[in-house]
Amino acid sequence: MAKLYPFEVHTPYRLFYSDLIESLTVTLLDGETGVYADHSAFTAPVCPGILRFKDKTGDWKQAFIAEGFLEVKAHKTVLLADAAEWPEEIDYARALEAKKRAEERLASGDMKFAMEAAKADLRRAESRLKVKTLSAGNF
Repeated sequence: MAKLYPFEVHTPYRLFYSDLIESLTVTLLDGETGVYADHSAFTAPVCPGILRFKDKTGDWKQAFIAEGFLEVKAHKTVLLADAAEWPEEIDYARALEAKKRAEERLASGDMKFAMEAAKADLRRAESRLKVKTLSAGNF
């Protein structure tokens, strides 16, 4: 078994996760990255997407995470996210509707700042849908 390390996920509303894990994968601004025990320290912005981690029992878990920051230190790794949801917490119909609204806003060709917000909304909706679909075994 690989070396374990403490990992926490905090949102403004709750402590989403706190336990020992073997590894994690998350999407940063420059792409997907993995973190194992004894990883070099860094802090980086996190993009909306899928958080995957291997827990202390060796099972892979996944969740949706919104934007935030990942801090990797020698003694602990902490993810601060605007939102985090387990697959069973995701309302598929609501996420699908949010995706549709974001696509309509993008198609409107509105002002640049509105387009950037619509792109971010679309990424969050698509990530939620992907987490929900993957958890249902619909690869």
